[in-house]
Amino acid sequence: MGFLFVHILLPFFQDPYSLRRLSIPGPTIAALTDLWLGYHSAKGHRSEVVHALHEKYGRIVRIAPNHVSIASPDALQTIYAHGNGALKSDFYDAFVSIQRGLFNTRDRIEHTRKRKLVSHIFSQKSVLEFEPYIRVYIKELSEQWSRLYKLALEGQQGNEGQGQGGGWYGRNGRLWMDALPWCNYLAFDIIGDLAFGAPFGMIKACKDTAQIPASESSAELADSKGEVAIKEIPAVKILNGRGEYSMSMGVLPPAYRPFAKKIPWFAAGAADVKALAGIAIIAVRKRLAAQEAGTLSVRKTDLLEKLQRGKDEDGKPMGREELTAEALTLLIAGSDTTSNSTCAILYYLARTPAAQAKLHAELDKAIPDVEALPMTVDDVKADRLPYLDACIEEGLRIHSTSALGLPRLVPKGGMTVEGVMFPEGTVLSVPSYTIHRDTEVWGDDTEEFRPERWLGLDGDKRELVNKTFNPFSVGPRACVGRNLAYLELQLIVGSLVRMWDFVLEEGLDQELHTSEGFLRKPLGCRVGIRRRD
Repeated sequence: MGFLFVHILLPFFQDPYSLRRLSIPGPTIAALTDLWLGYHSAKGHRSEVVHALHEKYGRIVRIAPNHVSIASPDALQTIYAHGNGALKSDFYDAFVSIQRGLFNTRDRIEHTRKRKLVSHIFSQKSVLEFEPYIRVYIKELSEQWSRLYKLALEGQQGNEGQGQGGGWYGRNGRLWMDALPWCNYLAFDIIGDLAFGAPFGMIKACKDTAQIPASESSAELADSKGEVAIKEIPAVKILNGRGEYSMSMGVLPPAYRPFAKKIPWFAAGAADVKALAGIAIIAVRKRLAAQEAGTLSVRKTDLLEKLQRGKDEDGKPMGREELTAEALTLLIAGSDTTSNSTCAILYYLARTPAAQAKLHAELDKAIPDVEALPMTVDDVKADRLPYLDACIEEGLRIHSTSALGLPRLVPKGGMTVEGVMFPEGTVLSVPSYTIHRDTEVWGDDTEEFRPERWLGLDGDKRELVNKTFNPFSVGPRACVGRNLAYLELQLIVGSLVRMWDFVLEEGLDQELHTSEGFLRKPLGCRVGIRRRD
């Protein structure tokens, strides 16, 4: 009873951030305890729940005792703006494993230092160097699909390369399969090569697999010259578990977190955090060992080598532990986001035959010879394939892989948003899921996949769309890898749709079911594919 009074009722009546005085609407239980938001985060549908609250209460909604969600394009520009003094909240502490990286550091000076060390590797010039390596794995994936396609048309079937969505088989001249695992394999192999100079080998193995230290003591030997025992784990599964854990832990007050870790579900998530860090430890160790031995001859350069060359204002490079922490960030950001977005875009094209037909026509005209695939940077240069770009942008709008509102602390002096003055220390966020469904910006058909809404924009409409579209966040903490992410999507989606025709499996639930950890992930994508000439 004392805990209830001290931690829930007393803060509510004291109203330290004036949210009750300001009459910010929302569920009563959310105003009393963070456990309401923690529960919906753990259930995997936070963005949909918060969106429903905005539909009920309006643009400003209280979703925790000290957290207000504001679904407004103008709020996006205010809360995440350069120079406004807002910092990341303690939500990000739940994402720290090896040490704080660019993503989860909360100190402004340290973030500026890290961004200087990291951002140069994602310049447009730097990103273009990676195009040949991206193409290698797109080709590998299509060769695997071609092999299974041939077997399927011969009447064979199997589970090779498939996840929980079931096996593959042939029917009506198509290969029927779950595309989600393949999107995962492709994204992991690409980022493995780009970051560490070697893929994880998932496409060739048709399997979710990566290496980690066999024990915690092995992890401690990561800096040594001796051999380190390793074991294989399902990297995609581990990454999903880590996202769900960190997301749910992050919304709990710091005082609750040590107790939450004793709960079996959270304990399993904490193990996933360690395992994911182990992937980076082993990958960096192998990469640096090859470099020191002079046997790194697979490629000219990679992201890790570029990180090693980076220096801060004092001329100092990253140390080994910091390098590994940033490599872990690259691994997470470069795999999950790309695979989620690729899968979602392919799903929506399969669900919308008219859009897919328009994209086929554009790609056929631009690349008449299918043997010239995968696509190149020259193929996707600005304005060459406007409908492809529109399909990608529409996919990122309707399926925002980072859909939740990223929490920021109001700085000293307060912050006025949507005409409301919020006091210092209040947590504010803008949910991408909801503003990407703002009917005043996008029209009444926000749940429809309609790439045409991106074509012919000019003047005030273009400005409004640009101000609202938020797939990579905005401001000083925006995603530094957006150039690479967009190039990958152009090459992957363009190449696969030029090579293959996609349809959804008849007779099954044709919704794209998702689960949200930190990122919003598809749970499967059953499609039928047919080779195009």
